[in-house]
Amino acid sequence: MSALLETRDLCKSFGALRVAENISFHLEAGARHALIGPNGAGKTTFVNMLTGLLPPSSGLILLGGEDITGLAQAARVKRGIGRTFQINTLFRDMSVLDNVALGVAERRGMAARVWHPASRYHDVREEALGLLETLGLAEDSGKRVVDLPYGKQRLVEIAIALGLKLRVLLLDEPAAGVPALESGMILQVLDRLPGEIAVLIIEHDMDVVFRFAQRITVLVEGTVLCEGTPPEIAGDARVQRVYLGERYG
Repeated sequence: MSALLETRDLCKSFGALRVAENISFHLEAGARHALIGPNGAGKTTFVNMLTGLLPPSSGLILLGGEDITGLAQAARVKRGIGRTFQINTLFRDMSVLDNVALGVAERRGMAARVWHPASRYHDVREEALGLLETLGLAEDSGKRVVDLPYGKQRLVEIAIALGLKLRVLLLDEPAAGVPALESGMILQVLDRLPGEIAVLIIEHDMDVVFRFAQRITVLVEGTVLCEGTPPEIAGDARVQRVYLGERYG
């Protein structure tokens, strides 16, 4: 099966510092994949290259077989790659509905000419409400983002990403800063995401990783150490030594 998202020998250097070394990676349509590794392994740099935030020093990035290595971030979003960040970037004083409606309006090419809150436009509002319903946020649609628990704020980010009609969703530590009792809510929502969307999470919470992922890639010092199913990764002596420790052995 051909990959939906693929990198070939992707490298990144900052002067003499090599932070990504020949990363070849593939993500199938509908995949549930996790990227793990110790601090400084190059995970965020890799995702920054996937989204166009950083240009690679060499190598290729392909989406659906198309070379997107030189495309800007906005062009990649239009082709179906979206991302949430470790620290959310929501409009905190706006309502949940208005935040999600802005994402829908952006995809429809309306955002630059919307003079009122995007949720006032009937079609945009209905689509945004449908997304909130899917993610279990319908009852919070009228609340300001700042008034939500942090776990629900992360879900609003995911709703905005879905409003962009993505093919690939990159989640940068979706459980970061989320109390343990709310991390289960994050997992429940991830389970409800449309099956055709490929999801890649960067996550340090191994309980979240092993409950979510069907495959896991381990990065160490900017290179791929190994890739496999959760049982294969948990049982790999190299991964235990450099990252997991004995708990998952």
